[in-house]
Amino acid sequence: MSWWERRGLRKEVDRRKGGYLDLYSGGLLFIIILIVGLDILDSLITMKTLELGRWGINPIVRSAIEVYKDMSWLLKFATVSIPLILLCIHSKFRLAVPIILSICIIKVFVLLFQFF
Repeated sequence: MSWWERRGLRKEVDRRKGGYLDLYSGGLLFIIILIVGLDILDSLITMKTLELGRWGINPIVRSAIEVYKDMSWLLKFATVSIPLILLCIHSKFRLAVPIILSICIIKVFVLLFQFF
């Protein structure tokens, strides 16, 4: 059992107040940090590609970059990070981990597509 798993409350005061303590695996933390890093890299590559005058395939991202300029990556970061936090909180549910892994695989393929 790793230090990230839910085990209960450590202190008697906390037991009387109620609640629980969430502990997660190191692998889940690694995957979530990887997804956030890949998303930031994707945003930077997309902004640089559009800056060079190339055409972006996603019209929503393209228009967000045109409207918000350099702040668009913060919007993209928030739209990826908030659902990831929710999925991490619910990682004990049966479908949460496969969804997190699927997001990671999709991000890797998107970046590979941009590089080649």
